[in-house]
Amino acid sequence: MPLTLKLTRTWTDRYALIVLSGLLPVVLGLFILAWQANRSLELIALHTSEEAVRQFDQMLDNADLAADVVLPLAGQECAQIELALRDQVTRRPFVRSVNLAWDNKLYCTSLFGRFKESVYPGDYTAGTLWLMPGNPVTPNEPLLVLRKQNGQQSVLVSLYGFHLVNVLGLINPKTHLLIQVGNAWIDRYGLVSNTALPDYPVAQVSHPSTQYPYRVVAGFSEGEIARYAVVEYPVLMGLLVFLGLISAATVHWLQKRASSPSHELQRGLEAGEFIPYFQPIVRSDTQEWAGVEILMRWQHPREGLVRPDLFIPFAEHSGLIVPMTRSLMQQTAALLSPHAANLAQGFHIGFNITARHCQDLGLVDDCRAFLKAFAPGHIKLVLELTERELIVPSEVALQLFAELHAIGVMIAIDDFGTGHSSLTYLREFNVDYLKIDQSFVAMIGVDALSKHILDTIIELSAKLELGVVAEGIETEEQRDYLTSRGVEFLQGYLFSRPLPPEQFIKSVQARPQQTMN
Repeated sequence: MPLTLKLTRTWTDRYALIVLSGLLPVVLGLFILAWQANRSLELIALHTSEEAVRQFDQMLDNADLAADVVLPLAGQECAQIELALRDQVTRRPFVRSVNLAWDNKLYCTSLFGRFKESVYPGDYTAGTLWLMPGNPVTPNEPLLVLRKQNGQQSVLVSLYGFHLVNVLGLINPKTHLLIQVGNAWIDRYGLVSNTALPDYPVAQVSHPSTQYPYRVVAGFSEGEIARYAVVEYPVLMGLLVFLGLISAATVHWLQKRASSPSHELQRGLEAGEFIPYFQPIVRSDTQEWAGVEILMRWQHPREGLVRPDLFIPFAEHSGLIVPMTRSLMQQTAALLSPHAANLAQGFHIGFNITARHCQDLGLVDDCRAFLKAFAPGHIKLVLELTERELIVPSEVALQLFAELHAIGVMIAIDDFGTGHSSLTYLREFNVDYLKIDQSFVAMIGVDALSKHILDTIIELSAKLELGVVAEGIETEEQRDYLTSRGVEFLQGYLFSRPLPPEQFIKSVQARPQQTMN
């Protein structure tokens, strides 16, 4: 019967790891993409600010050339030099006006000719640049004024404000830019402000000019990283989702594989969940305990005590039945050896073995270790051959049974009469006992044919001088019939159900000691 444990897991137990494994590559990938997008935006902001500084420096270079030409003219009569001022305005790109001053008194301009106005060097950053919100001629248009001085001579060259605004707005429309001169700054909207600079939350950089006292600040608004990633990395984002699905599917597959019967059995074996239960075997004439069959039970942490028919077939198929039996023998020796004095001399202790056990000689070492836990000759170890898988009489198997007999291990055929290989076992292996299957015992007094088969098995065992154990005794009628036929050993619910270790040991201690052969 296949393993059909119904594992009662919650939704979280079954799917939380799958969901997390699917989200993990996506989240990590998005984090990496966000970092990469932020890095790319920083580079864009840096390159944009560098380009803005380059263009602003070019504008100021033109203003500086104009200033160099007209500065030596400062102090001369305005009527004589105003044409030279206007000539520079027409020759130099971006220049709006050229103005001369003497001793910080503006006296001649390219716009009006003669003009009188005081010049305050403190208005100019480093005495060189002044970002003005406007002047009386154009009060709402910003101006960038370059000042150069030589003694009492000075020249003021103003640049069109809309040239600044064009650079700030058009060089890279997706990047926020501003130019700061002293405490004044202006952005693409063309309003000169003396308040604190705006904070660009994404990839803000500041790039100063190496020639003039100003700097350009660039950056992006909130949410630009996500928008940039969506636009620039659509294939990578799709790949992340695909990897997330692959990861979730892989974990789901591994979970299913890990929860398969063989993996669950391996986990249970490592956790020590397979424990021995003890079903006594009694002498038919005195009803005294003559031995015990060790039955394997699975103490599952969620399902409780699991019936052997639900897991033994899978254990045999996977090969785990061998280490499971070894563990059962070790546990039984540890449990019973301290109470060996309460066991009758020659007490039988039986374990089931399968074809898997007969494929190497390791079983001999397991049996030798088990017998070593008891005083020599005090107990008899019986190995019961099950017939779920055919035991091939190979060279290894024959050597195995020979060595087992050499150390005093007895061999029994379990469920005799139900498998096609029973007679083969009798011929090939040195068998000591036959265990009559409970299906024949159950038909005593009910089915005449089964009773004849039962009698034949008993007669065969007598002729072969084999011991006989009848399993599945549940009624007194069955007990009396088998006793009358000379069956020496009986086992079944009429005498005792399989007992947990603690209860079996208490029962052994409470029973009077007997001597057996």
